[in-house]
Amino acid sequence: MVQLTSRSASMSVESVERAGHSTGAGRAEASSGSPEEPGAPAREEPGRREGSPDRLRQLVHRTDPLDVFPTGLTRLTDTQFSVPAHWPRSHRFFAPVGSHQDPLLIAETMRQTTMLIAHAQFGVPVGDAFVMWELRYTSASERLELGEDPWDVTVDVSCSRIRRRGRSLGSMHIELLLHRRGTVLATGGGRISCTSAAAYQRLRGHRSVVLDTPIPLLPAVAPRTVGRTSENDVVLSPGTDPGSWLLRLDTRHPTLFGRPNDHVPGILLLEAARQAAHAATGSAFLPTAMQADFLQYIELDRPCLIEATALPADGDDPLAPAGVFIRAVQDGEPAFTCTLRSPELHPAGPGDVRTDLS
Repeated sequence: MVQLTSRSASMSVESVERAGHSTGAGRAEASSGSPEEPGAPAREEPGRREGSPDRLRQLVHRTDPLDVFPTGLTRLTDTQFSVPAHWPRSHRFFAPVGSHQDPLLIAETMRQTTMLIAHAQFGVPVGDAFVMWELRYTSASERLELGEDPWDVTVDVSCSRIRRRGRSLGSMHIELLLHRRGTVLATGGGRISCTSAAAYQRLRGHRSVVLDTPIPLLPAVAPRTVGRTSENDVVLSPGTDPGSWLLRLDTRHPTLFGRPNDHVPGILLLEAARQAAHAATGSAFLPTAMQADFLQYIELDRPCLIEATALPADGDDPLAPAGVFIRAVQDGEPAFTCTLRSPELHPAGPGDVRTDLS
């Protein structure tokens, strides 16, 4: 599992109420065997909800406006939504990969869209913890070519297997379709659960000490071996065996650690998987397909090993391109697994690294 964001999001109760939803006062914890409900209670007619930049930033739990990609929200039905988003042509972290948009923009847009809908449409109170269990997407390299036009994207969202927790959300599955100018960019989905602030405190309160504890910054591998030009964005440190590295954590990173967190953020694990795939193949790795499973929290103050295993093109799916299986291991237990696939692997060149724009 991985928490989608820090619990410390600073949005007022009044802001949630202005969105047209209760903050969940008096809610009860649902047991794991609670029945599923078809959806959230309808509270308004379907329609478009444009958000101010500050409000959207709070709803997706990002402190820097440059890291916010959704630009609004439309509720179509109780379980279907449309979210317009804007992808920058350059970003200090999600920088272009050669002539293509960074595919991890897909994952981050899915993450932010999920939190936006959970807060604004399912009554999840500020202070509750979002936990991502699964995340997957499939795209194609030709659909991510930069071109000259602005990158205004629409995300169509369908929620299912919704479990309520009192007036708030317990868990749900999400299917997403990202399209632009009539062309499907990616399809994907995931599974999330929500934990009340009180329950999270009982579960993780003892780990709050790490918020005030400096995390040693391990040495970085050579940036170009993982598709980067700046050491600031490298999340792998040399390991002792071929195909393995130590996770490198820079808690000062403005995007990966935009808020205080008591464990390793999920987007950092996805970047570690991509960097490991690039290093393991020695290729210009463009992750156009991803299947990630978050098995348990990865602690900041204990070593975490990242392992990479090459996958043949003729694996379980004969049409699937070659890829890499990534595993994160902490305290001898697998905590995160990820399969990444990239089309037309070729030796990486100068144009295949992402430039630090900060």
